[in-house]
Amino acid sequence: MNGRGIFTLVTIGLVGYASGARILGILPMGAKSHNIIGAAYMKALAAAGHEVTVVSPYTLKSPPKNYRDIELTGMLEAMDDQEQNLFNYKGSGIGSFFIMMYVLYGKLPEVVGKLVLQHPNVVTLLNSNEKFDLVIVESFLTESLYGFAQHFDAPLVTYSTFGNSMWTNDLVGTPAPPSHVAHFLLSYADRMTFWERLVNTAVTILDRVVFEWYYLPKQKRFYEAGFPDARISFEDQMRNVSLVFLNQHFSVSSPRPYTPNMVEVGGIQVEKPKALPKDLQKYLDEAEHGVIYFCMGSNLKSKFFPEEKRNAFLKVFSKLKERVLWKFEDETLPNQPGNVKIQAWMPQNDILAHPKVKLFITHGGLLGTSESLTHGKPMIGIPIFGDQMMNVEKGVRAGYSYLLDYDEITEESVSKAINTVLGTPSYTKTAQLISQRFRDRPLTAQKTAVYWVEYVIRHGGAPHLRSPALDLSLLQYHSLDVYGVLIIFAIASIW
Repeated sequence: MNGRGIFTLVTIGLVGYASGARILGILPMGAKSHNIIGAAYMKALAAAGHEVTVVSPYTLKSPPKNYRDIELTGMLEAMDDQEQNLFNYKGSGIGSFFIMMYVLYGKLPEVVGKLVLQHPNVVTLLNSNEKFDLVIVESFLTESLYGFAQHFDAPLVTYSTFGNSMWTNDLVGTPAPPSHVAHFLLSYADRMTFWERLVNTAVTILDRVVFEWYYLPKQKRFYEAGFPDARISFEDQMRNVSLVFLNQHFSVSSPRPYTPNMVEVGGIQVEKPKALPKDLQKYLDEAEHGVIYFCMGSNLKSKFFPEEKRNAFLKVFSKLKERVLWKFEDETLPNQPGNVKIQAWMPQNDILAHPKVKLFITHGGLLGTSESLTHGKPMIGIPIFGDQMMNVEKGVRAGYSYLLDYDEITEESVSKAINTVLGTPSYTKTAQLISQRFRDRPLTAQKTAVYWVEYVIRHGGAPHLRSPALDLSLLQYHSLDVYGVLIIFAIASIW
């Protein structure tokens, strides 16, 4: 047999091995926005012909035959995040960082870690004789759940619902110098002033201390309780992650160093626009002067806006020639103007794709931001917590977003924001320019994710992508031992 024939057989063998793999997805978070991202990976893998099993509080409507749900029944009620007024978590500046530190490292990790590993459906899965070729786990307060990989003796892939952070960087050895990589809970750009670099460095160090000395020991206890017969330690499992996906794209964020097994797939949840419900289609089509779409995401509820802020929006909307679509979770809206239509749920991506939509008022979450930019729509951002401020600030600096401070919402500030964006063509032009960059890729986000998952399977976990930085101590990684010796030599030579 000639060389070409051998190459063809080997290629067919590799492709055949990667196709039809059995993949386990652990999507534990109760926040719907997190589930949307995780489900996008699993649906893409199922569409590629793989047999996927998904552990999640949510189930997929009309799943294909090769998509199996293991529902975490009672999880949403236990997490108690469905009807919270998350506007209460609004902070400003460094105060926002401390609020989120309390939320992220407090009760939530304990709820997730204990409930998932003790859930009857999960216990049944762990006690089964099932085999999986790969395990995918969301990287968000879930380090104890990485143990599913060692339990099923399969490579581990994790994904972040936002960009990179210490949680993901540490898994694959990606460097993140605080001199130009801003902490995700701060709103700084990649080009920081001295004061911003000082604050960013201090925040990064503080986060590191809390993470290493308080948070990870807690996750280790959950790991050891959930996997008492684990083949490898918690620390070794943390150092054996084959691949990390980021819901981020350099056209929207900023250039930064990545190891080869950290891959950007920003906008993976964005699908081809589908037909709108007839009432929405009619409402949009007949909007002579265009439409403003207003949505604060799946976790923040517009119905919890304080009355004075809600009325500020309504007074401004009533004076507009444009129509307004508002995702509002109550059946009625007091003082609702005739040009405002409310619904508790709306097909956001399909709405943003409509040519009559001129502006998106948003909280600044990455899902909405990526969908809006995909369709070239400018935004007014009202960030509340987490990475929302950073996302909105990036848009402000780029020129496609306008920041409307939640604490300063009045009839005047809302009117100024809307009139500025609608009356300044550069906002739309910039959004359309970023849209071109965001969509200009060799593969779609879904196909990129599928390719890299199959790559890891084909190459037995892809150990050749593993960074040697994972095996270095803190002193070795920063060459502090080397600098120490050099300083000693320098001092000795002077004396």
